[in-house]
Amino acid sequence: MKWSFFPRNKRIPDQLLNVITAFADNDQKIKSDTNTLVSDEVLKAVSESLENIGYTVEKSKKDKDKIKIPVLYGECGKPSLNFEADAFNYEHNIVIEVEAGRAVTNYQFLKDFFEACCMDSAEYLCIAVRLQYKTSADYKKVCDFFDAMYASNKFNVPLKGILIIGY
Repeated sequence: MKWSFFPRNKRIPDQLLNVITAFADNDQKIKSDTNTLVSDEVLKAVSESLENIGYTVEKSKKDKDKIKIPVLYGECGKPSLNFEADAFNYEHNIVIEVEAGRAVTNYQFLKDFFEACCMDSAEYLCIAVRLQYKTSADYKKVCDFFDAMYASNKFNVPLKGILIIGY
């Protein structure tokens, strides 16, 4: 397992170190060099560890089990647009997204980034991706993207930080 925190000139907050531990504690179950789990199976494998550190975790794809974070508000202050997260910590405003094969191939990590930037209360984003997917070094590609984005200094990122976990 590997991880990187962005921006690189900031120290990773303790509450995100706990997320790394949650994934590391389940490394044997999820590591991509010996497992071919889909993202929902990876999330399920780490869900108890995440719940133990204060995360609400998506239980299923049923509407009642999804975690909806407001993006826009309509009449009477009711959310009119929500984006969904795989897990969310309401105390520290941390969004977690778990990806598998689609992380880089379908640029799912960019959708995760965009949605987290739009979420009303999101302050940090954690994206867990496979270290390797088929012939693609997904973790490295995602980290290279965020390195370039922060190094260019052309984006005003509304998040305090982004954690990429490679499993």
